[in-house]
Amino acid sequence: MIDTIFALSSGRPPAAIAVVRVSGPNARVAGEALAGSLPPPRIAGLRRLRDVDGGTLDQALTLFFPGPATATGEDLLELHLHGGRAVVAAVEAALASQVGLRLAEPGEFTRRALINGRLDLAQAEGLADLLEAETDMQRRAALAMAEGGMSRTITDWLDRLSMAAARVEAELDFGDEDEVTQATGLDLPPLLAPVILEMVAMLARPPIERLRDGVMVVLAGPRNAGKSSLFNALLGRPAAIVTDIAGTTRDVLEAGVIRAGLPYRLVDTAGLTNQTADPIEAIGITRAKAQLDAADLILWLGEPDAAPANALKIGARGDELEHDRVSVDHVTSVHDQASIDVLWAIISQRSQQLIGDLTCGALHARHRSLLSEALSALQAVDGHDLLLDAEHLRIANRALAAILGRDATEAMLDALFGRFCLGK
Repeated sequence: MIDTIFALSSGRPPAAIAVVRVSGPNARVAGEALAGSLPPPRIAGLRRLRDVDGGTLDQALTLFFPGPATATGEDLLELHLHGGRAVVAAVEAALASQVGLRLAEPGEFTRRALINGRLDLAQAEGLADLLEAETDMQRRAALAMAEGGMSRTITDWLDRLSMAAARVEAELDFGDEDEVTQATGLDLPPLLAPVILEMVAMLARPPIERLRDGVMVVLAGPRNAGKSSLFNALLGRPAAIVTDIAGTTRDVLEAGVIRAGLPYRLVDTAGLTNQTADPIEAIGITRAKAQLDAADLILWLGEPDAAPANALKIGARGDELEHDRVSVDHVTSVHDQASIDVLWAIISQRSQQLIGDLTCGALHARHRSLLSEALSALQAVDGHDLLLDAEHLRIANRALAAILGRDATEAMLDALFGRFCLGK
C-alpha cells in the first residue's frame, strides 16, 4: 500500500504561519484523528487539533482536498498552524504516531505529482529551477518551464509526428492498394519541415547554465589599454589592481555582478602581445586567449581593426585619448559614470539577444541532448525508404517523449528530486 506522507511545506519556523501538508490514502483519516471532523472539501475551517491523549496541539485552519484533482494527485490535507517551533514539532509528532504515516523525503510531494500525471518531468525540472532561482531572469525562465511552456511545445510535436508515423505505417501496410496510396499522398520531408524548423529554433535558445552562471563578458586588448580600470568601473568596486605599469594584469580575474535581473561574469585578462620574454606573462596571454574563445561577449579595448569578430569595440580612457568615434562602438571614461551606464545598456541589449525568448524556459543539457537526437532523426527522413523513415520517426518520438519523462529511470528521478527541499 502507498504510504501517506507529511511534511512542513512552508518556511522554517518561527514564522507567523506554518503549513503542514499530508498526502496519501490516509490523509482524511489523519486529519480526522487530529481535528475530530474536517470541513467540506476545498473549504477552510478552524479546528482544534488534539493529540492522542486529547491534549490541545493548536487551533488551525484545516483544508481537505480529495484526489485526484490535487497538487499530488492524491487525497491532500493542509494544516495552517501558528508558526512556532514547538507547535510544528508537536503536530508532526502526532502525525508520525499514526499508523501508515511517515515524514516525506525531499521532493516526494512533487515526485508523486509526476507519477500521478499532475505534471511532467520538464515541469518538475522547472519547479526545481524555480526553487533555486536567484535572479529575476532565472525566475522567469523557471516559471515558464514549470507552467508547461516547453511541455506544450513538445506535446504538439509529438502529436504531429504521431500523425506522420501513422501515415507511414498505413503506406507500409497498404501501399499496394491504390485507394490508400491516393489517400495518403505521402511526401514526408515537406510534412516534417515545419517541426524541424521549430526544433532548430528551440535549440538556439540559451542553455540554463547561461542564466545560472551568467553571461560571460571578457575585457581584452593590448597592455595598458585600460581594461582593469574599466573592469572596476563596470563592477562599481576596485576588484583589479590598476597601475600605469604595462602588464600589471598577468592572469585572469573574474567577478560576478547582477544587472536588471541577469547575472554577468566579467573577466579581466592579461594584455595581448605577440612577443614576450616573460614566461609568466606568456601563460597569462594563453589564458586570455582561452577566455576569448569561451566569451559570450567581448569588450575589445585595442585597435578597432584588430578586434575579434562580433566584439564591442570600446574606446577606453576617453578623457585622455582621442578616438575615432566612427571606428568604435562606444567611448568610455572611468571618470564619467554616464559613459559606463551607457556601456551597461549596450551590454544588456546584446545579452538580451543572447538570452532570447524565455516563454518556454531555458534548456537543460538533458533537453538539448534529447532534442538534438530527435532533430537528427527527423533530418534523416528523406521519403525514399519508408522502413528507414518509420524507424527515424520512432527515434524522434522516443527522444521527445523522454523530455517529458515518459521513460524516466529511477536514477534520473532520484537525482532530480534530490534537489528539492523537504515538503516540496
